[in-house]
Amino acid sequence: MSVSYRQPGVVLTDRRFTVPLDHADPTGETIELYAREAVASDKADQDLPWLVYLQGGPGGKADRFVGRPAWFGRALKEYRVLLLDQRGTGASTPASRQTLPLRGGPAEQADYLAHFRADAIVRDCEAIRPQVTGGAPWTVLGQSFGGFCTVAYLSLAPEGLSAALITGGLPSLDAHADDVYRAAYPRIERKVVAHYARYPQDVERARRIADHLLTHDVVLPNGYRLTVEAFQSLGIMLGGGEGSHRLHFLLEDAFVRTANGHELSDAFQEQTQGLLSYAGRPLYALVHEAIYGQDARPTDWSAERVRAEFPRFDAAKALAGDEPLLFTGESIHPWMFDCDPALRPLRETAELLAARTDWTPLYDPARLAANEVPAAAAVYHDDMYVDTAHALTTARAIRGLRTWVTDEFEHDGVRAGGPR
Repeated sequence: MSVSYRQPGVVLTDRRFTVPLDHADPTGETIELYAREAVASDKADQDLPWLVYLQGGPGGKADRFVGRPAWFGRALKEYRVLLLDQRGTGASTPASRQTLPLRGGPAEQADYLAHFRADAIVRDCEAIRPQVTGGAPWTVLGQSFGGFCTVAYLSLAPEGLSAALITGGLPSLDAHADDVYRAAYPRIERKVVAHYARYPQDVERARRIADHLLTHDVVLPNGYRLTVEAFQSLGIMLGGGEGSHRLHFLLEDAFVRTANGHELSDAFQEQTQGLLSYAGRPLYALVHEAIYGQDARPTDWSAERVRAEFPRFDAAKALAGDEPLLFTGESIHPWMFDCDPALRPLRETAELLAARTDWTPLYDPARLAANEVPAAAAVYHDDMYVDTAHALTTARAIRGLRTWVTDEFEHDGVRAGGPR
């Protein structure tokens, strides 16, 4: 039963749907999807077109807005909005260390999670669309991984779309995960160099923290083992518009003087564990590289393997000399399943997904070349998360796609500059 309630200027309705786990087996096992319908209070009785929002990730639940901020307020001027918790996230049937053992052992868990990629999310949308719109096509807004899903939507079910909007989420149509990370590491290094140019005092602060972690066994209050590699992964913050500033403020209060000498402060540890833990989005770690799998080649911990090709990211070598410590970015590594208590029970499951060789194509280049759905994409120049060259190559491959290439925003532009 749907339940409606109000926030300032918005009427919200909780909606739940049942869909097949495997859309190729519609009579088999089912899972539940949750979505929040939203409409402007002064338009609640109007017959408005629909916009479905696909969150970034993978593994991210839809935004929980209060009021009408950012892009959401702009969309409510002309649409009813459906904020979908993609399968396995938020209030949809969850996939985590607590729930996955219900599937069985690691092999059964990996088989289950193989159904949590963009193609399944598109099929979910098509399964629920008739119940939401009465069968009418809708507009999709895809942010980051949601944009990957949108390109898959244009490939698999364009008849369900009246328009496609993509922000920071044009994927390569054919790149292996290795290609993605070979393009990513130089981009990440540029972001780190720019951060140090803005905050030169952070060069020594980051080196001091890394040196401390190389010589001390640090376990955060939530049980997360803070290694130097884990500390470096805080560079994921540099992909957002305020990320460099937030990282600076984190580093400036890292140490406190105690009776036993200088130690990492409680405040630093508390903030850091919140930034590093995948307890709230374990799917991000489990299927992140699988979103690039499209053939018989395993992803095989691509980010970790490719990192070895960029020795400047080696913290021990940097500290042995006078090089600045390089942070890393949006990448998943096997050591995360040792450090993070939310991921430790899923290590073997992750290994099986990394070794998987039966991935199928997510995009249809021929269908995209014949696209008739009005489509537009914001491409963020030197986006740390999505390679600009890959994005523009894909943009040219989608017939009629309009692009806005901008350096005014980072990857979170849809939030930072949403109304524009």
